[in-house]
Amino acid sequence: MKFSPAAPLSLSLLLLLLFSATTSAHNITKILAKHPEFSTFNHYLTVTHLAAEINRRQTITVCAIDNAAMNELLEKHLPTYTLKNVLSLHVFADYFGAKKLHQITKGSTLTATMFQATGEAPGTSGYINITNMKGGKVGFANEDNDGHFTATFVKTVLEMPYNISVIQISHVLTSAAAEAPVAAPSDLNITTLMSEQGCKAFSDLLKSHLDVSKTFAENVESGLTVFCPTDGVLNGFMPKFKKLTKDGQASLLLYHGVPVYNSLGMLKSNNGLMNTLATEGKNKYDFTVQNDGDDVMLKTKVVTATISGTLYDEEPLSVYKVDKVLLPRELFKAVAEEPAPAPKGSKKKKSKKGGGDDIEDDSAPEPSPEDDDAPADESENLNGAISVKSSGWLVTVVLSVICVAFI
Repeated sequence: MKFSPAAPLSLSLLLLLLFSATTSAHNITKILAKHPEFSTFNHYLTVTHLAAEINRRQTITVCAIDNAAMNELLEKHLPTYTLKNVLSLHVFADYFGAKKLHQITKGSTLTATMFQATGEAPGTSGYINITNMKGGKVGFANEDNDGHFTATFVKTVLEMPYNISVIQISHVLTSAAAEAPVAAPSDLNITTLMSEQGCKAFSDLLKSHLDVSKTFAENVESGLTVFCPTDGVLNGFMPKFKKLTKDGQASLLLYHGVPVYNSLGMLKSNNGLMNTLATEGKNKYDFTVQNDGDDVMLKTKVVTATISGTLYDEEPLSVYKVDKVLLPRELFKAVAEEPAPAPKGSKKKKSKKGGGDDIEDDSAPEPSPEDDDAPADESENLNGAISVKSSGWLVTVVLSVICVAFI
């Protein structure tokens, strides 16, 4: 093997590029998990989905408040969707480390928060005034709070210039606008929501089964996840749906609802069996959640559907589009594993038909290439090429170039 003199330099540059690309990301949940005094604040960042939004930002400041300060906020008993607006005031769309806070030009500055970014903040209520005060203190106040500083800088928790700065402030940043009542998800009309976003056929079926529609509505307040087949998918399935008994139709519709709130991130991290609104007694009516990278699949032993979009995601309600109707094994015959391909010229034997509880086997959907587990791409193994899905294209490129450098 011939060693190129340029290899050490090229290798160093590539490794530096790889290191900088893989370390720029941050995870606010993991950062705060090392500091138990912020456990309540950390918990509600997750509950309100702010954690995910923070992690997507590349330049941001998080003003953490300790458990005692959070308890004062929680005593107001604000709904989750209102609490999110309040906590959004504690996330700045700019980087403020300790040094920058104490060296603010002209002693005072305004910075936009994530509450301002929501578009729900009237006037300047989504801005925070940061001011250097006497004695080296730094004060924070909502711009609509008549200049009354409600919190001061306590300490730095973590600084990753100029990606994320996590600082502790003494008290909650208050705002009448942020605490104003917000329409609760339970006030939303689920069928209207689905009808307006590509799931009108499923919405119409819910409306035609009043008991089912009522069950969906009653579960919103305590937590509900809905998987909605798109119009094209459901319209093609209607001939089979009409063959079901009335109880079978109701069970199929209920099978598309889960009595627990699940964000997309939760579905990706909590793979496994999941009960549905149709689950009762011996009739399990469950399916398996499994993710493949960014794709989340729902496997019922009859069909495998993939989440193709999000219609609504605000705790306690989430509604997702799926590319297939979810078929429970209680109503349809389970699909056997695909046998090995027969040699060319040979004929496959016809399998015997067997009925489900409410419908015969010929009502089950015709097998399609999408239902089969796709074989691994053999090209990935040619010439010893390496594919690292978890690290993305950059890792693959870097490793490939490194190998070339040593040839």
